[in-house]
Amino acid sequence: MAALLIALAIALPWAGALAVWVAGDRRPRAQHGLAVFFAAAGGLCGLGLLGVPSSETVIRVPVGGVFGDFTFVPDGLGIFLAAIATVIGSMAVLFSVEYMKGEAQLGRYYAFVLLFIGAMAGLVLTSSLLLLFFFWEITALTSYALISFHNDDPKAVAGGIKALVITQLGGIGLLVGALVAYVNLGSYDIGLFLARSHSLPPQVLTVIAFGFLVAAAAKSAQVPFHTWLPDAMEAPTPVSALIHAATMVNAGVYVLARFSPAFEQVAGWSTAVALVGMVTALLAACMAVVTDDLKRVLAYSTVSQLGYMVFAIGAGSALAGSFHLLSHAVFKALLFLGAGAVIHAIGTRDMRQMGGLGRQMPWVSSMFLVGACALAGIPPMNGFWSKELVLETALGHGAWWGFVALLVGAGLTALYTARMVWSVFFGAPRAHHHAHDAGPAMRIPLVLLAFGTLTTWLLFGPFAHMLAEVLPGVHDESTLAFAVHVMTDPATWLAMGIVAGGLLLWHIRARLAALVGRLSLAAQVAAEGFGFETVNRFVTQAVRSTATALQRTQTGDLSWNAVGIVGALILVLILLAWGGIP
Repeated sequence: MAALLIALAIALPWAGALAVWVAGDRRPRAQHGLAVFFAAAGGLCGLGLLGVPSSETVIRVPVGGVFGDFTFVPDGLGIFLAAIATVIGSMAVLFSVEYMKGEAQLGRYYAFVLLFIGAMAGLVLTSSLLLLFFFWEITALTSYALISFHNDDPKAVAGGIKALVITQLGGIGLLVGALVAYVNLGSYDIGLFLARSHSLPPQVLTVIAFGFLVAAAAKSAQVPFHTWLPDAMEAPTPVSALIHAATMVNAGVYVLARFSPAFEQVAGWSTAVALVGMVTALLAACMAVVTDDLKRVLAYSTVSQLGYMVFAIGAGSALAGSFHLLSHAVFKALLFLGAGAVIHAIGTRDMRQMGGLGRQMPWVSSMFLVGACALAGIPPMNGFWSKELVLETALGHGAWWGFVALLVGAGLTALYTARMVWSVFFGAPRAHHHAHDAGPAMRIPLVLLAFGTLTTWLLFGPFAHMLAEVLPGVHDESTLAFAVHVMTDPATWLAMGIVAGGLLLWHIRARLAALVGRLSLAAQVAAEGFGFETVNRFVTQAVRSTATALQRTQTGDLSWNAVGIVGALILVLILLAWGGIP
């Protein structure tokens, strides 16, 4: 049964991509219907996998040669992420029925969304490093295509290219690590690698560990690779909810969690991971405070919350990082889709042009408020429980510096969340809009995600049990024991006080006008991305200048490309002959 469900979770969305493409853009109703059907079917298969966890290989496709076997294992870590990808994917597709109504090239949109869903399911379920890299690259390609979906918009095209280039740096790290592992073990099997990692030479394991860290940082938009995610907000909002909040950006966290048992012995790796997560969580929260674009606020929030997950893994708790991943996937998808409903209704993302929309959009505002409470860490929403687990991890593992930094991040999160909610739904309207509440195709995903935001923390017990069977060091604990532990821990009440302080800062903002004025320089630095965009522009200009200089080597009289290929071939043949290889 598990083998069939894995195959269907990957194949059904891909079959749907082909079906909507064949249906053609002249039949948009058929495309909407086919996309929803295949996405929902894939989601049901993803949920079905939760009932058949296993650490055994259930699919093995012998390919032979250097490719080895293509294998799939439905273990606890993989199946919960597959369920997230397929279920939230189906929510995004259903939301798109109304959001994308009347859009041109609908077949291209749905095809890439469904390709992504299938690839993400494959990425977390495969136990082959080579196949992991294959699915990793498909998610990068589809993300680029969807960010650039409005290809007549220069900002969308630039955002897509930026995302592709930066995430490809991560792809290089993953490929190098996979190839080094294969050279030393003679296999791409992830289980074999984890079992025999202790036998690898320290320098070899170090290369793999930090190669995978680069891959994770680029994919999950961690410092210094975080700049692509805010620019990816030029994509249609359901894409932002699916790819850039709930699924693809979690792939890096998944890789760190999956391989952390092997890499914890690498000198400096855990500290580096924790530092990357901590710095990212703080910087992104600061940038969210000074951003006026609704989707970019949510993007910076995503970067910050991913930093919490990465920190937790570096601090030694893959359970805390993975549990926050689950919570964040649900409530951030809710927030993005809620933002999409607002943007669809009024046609702008600028929060300075909003205000008072709660009266015109009561349904959307209610659902959005549920997600905002989870983001800010207010009980009983799922974000409260998982964030507290991350904070307790920092304190329990002696990383007091991380605990203090993440407490500050929690206060900043409450501050920018309150600012966002008030700017959009409350106060006096700052522009005249004829807003309308969400239609049925939008309401259903919002309600389901809001329900998940309220209840998924109750799954902690089964979640911990599944991960305990996969990851060493994860302890099985019931939901009740977890809840009692969280609510009786003094650190929880300290964190709740910090969150309340962040909310209070927004409430008394008028009285702090003088202080805000003194921080204008710091706010400007944060608004400009702490200089990372300047570095990006410098690198881009250097590449362009180099390319311009190299143009002089191409006269048009001789194909230097052909010369390079032939020359390289001759060099390889000489080396092979010199080495005595027949």
